[in-house]
Amino acid sequence: MEKRGAGILCHITSLPSPFGIGDFGPQAYRFIDFLTRCRMHCWQILPLTPTNPVSGNSPYSSASAFAGNALLISPEQLVSDGLLSSADIAAPPSFPNDHVDFDSVIPYKNHLLQLAFANFVQNRRQWEKEFTAFCASQADWLEDYVAFRACKIHFEEKSWVEWPNPIRDRQPDELHRLKADLADELEYGRFIQFVFDRQWRQLRKACSEKGIHLIGDIPYYVNHDSADVWSHRELFLLDEPGEPTVVAGVPPDYFSAEGQLWGNPIYNWQILKARKFDWWLNRFEHNLSLYDIIRFDHFRGLVAFWQVEAGRPNAVKGEWIKVPVVEFFTAVQTRFPNLPIIAEDLGIITPDVQQIMQQFSLPGMKVLQFAFDESLPQNAYAPHNHVQHCVLYIGTHDNDTARGWFVNSDSETKSRLGRYIGKWLDENNIQWDLIRLALSSVANLTILCMQDLLGCGTEGKMNTPGTVSGNWEWRISEPQFVPEIETRLQEMMHLYGRLPGI
Repeated sequence: MEKRGAGILCHITSLPSPFGIGDFGPQAYRFIDFLTRCRMHCWQILPLTPTNPVSGNSPYSSASAFAGNALLISPEQLVSDGLLSSADIAAPPSFPNDHVDFDSVIPYKNHLLQLAFANFVQNRRQWEKEFTAFCASQADWLEDYVAFRACKIHFEEKSWVEWPNPIRDRQPDELHRLKADLADELEYGRFIQFVFDRQWRQLRKACSEKGIHLIGDIPYYVNHDSADVWSHRELFLLDEPGEPTVVAGVPPDYFSAEGQLWGNPIYNWQILKARKFDWWLNRFEHNLSLYDIIRFDHFRGLVAFWQVEAGRPNAVKGEWIKVPVVEFFTAVQTRFPNLPIIAEDLGIITPDVQQIMQQFSLPGMKVLQFAFDESLPQNAYAPHNHVQHCVLYIGTHDNDTARGWFVNSDSETKSRLGRYIGKWLDENNIQWDLIRLALSSVANLTILCMQDLLGCGTEGKMNTPGTVSGNWEWRISEPQFVPEIETRLQEMMHLYGRLPGI
């Protein structure tokens, strides 16, 4: 991030695939080749952690901060590894090619993974050494996660606070007995994480060989109904039965007049500090084993967070609570010198957040869609106010696409943008005007959304904050890839000094 460059934001699930959802298979490797031809430096993705229909299939709402999403495992790679036969994947259902139908994908993928596990058990000897080494190296989080998932299934998907008290409270004897009864389910969970890790590391190696840096997301909060909270209750503000006493959110802002009530449990920062932030350091270490650069979602929560009393209907009434952030980042940078972090500093950003970012030299984010209001001359998101040490987006996964944003903007915003660029704007080509504006910025790193390169309108929007359905579904239709995109990007990357190696 010290040199000029660019990348593309496209989550794994958005890639083409015959199996209803993008995965770590051949299309992911073709996407790496596409990035290389476009002269990109980076591939940014969303969190790789498990998703769940109960949480709207959001990658930011997971049962684990460490585990991998089984839906991203490639059936074709399982065939290559001898864990499935070609016949097993020869006739997938007729999935839509422009969005993920999670209700159809989940049972189909689970069926294939169960078949693969059965073959793994039958041919265990050839995998034993690699599998055992993986389980041993990841035991700190893996055993808690597979136990959590096995218990969720055993107790009919109830929240862990509704489990029998001895299991809810992790009483050693009772938990040991239940684990013995669920041994097969535990082993299946280990197998899924083993295969996920194996396929992801092969993909990451392919990126490295092509000079593509992977940018991954760390969500600030974790789910209450997660392995993390169940196994580390002392790190969260919970009552005796395990329910949150206060929950997370953000106050009213650009995205929502009532704020966003996320409902996640709040960290017990006193305990974390006393333990020298060990859980967080382990989380950073794990993510650095997956990615080259980390985008820290809701970064301001590491300085101060919006705390709402449990049970309130929205996030309007709450209070800012400070975090021991200097001690935290001192510990982080002691453990990980030159930690490659992008601070997601959008929303209500106060001087204390800016001070911490400056103190620890953390680049923030700029979003062009926020630039063209009535404050344009002084607006920090406007290109003439950008700084080198930042990462620039036209929009993120929480925004409309470039074309959708322009079409839905008021006439004053459109007029300001047209006068700023100095030309008449065509809504059918506006995305390329904004792409050019982004790549010409002084910002060291520009990240473009794949939807904008394809000229998608609002139908390409990945997520609408504050809603729980219809999100995280967008996919690339394979015919949408055209050489013109590569040619235009190659020209702009050269013109604005962002070519690799410069």
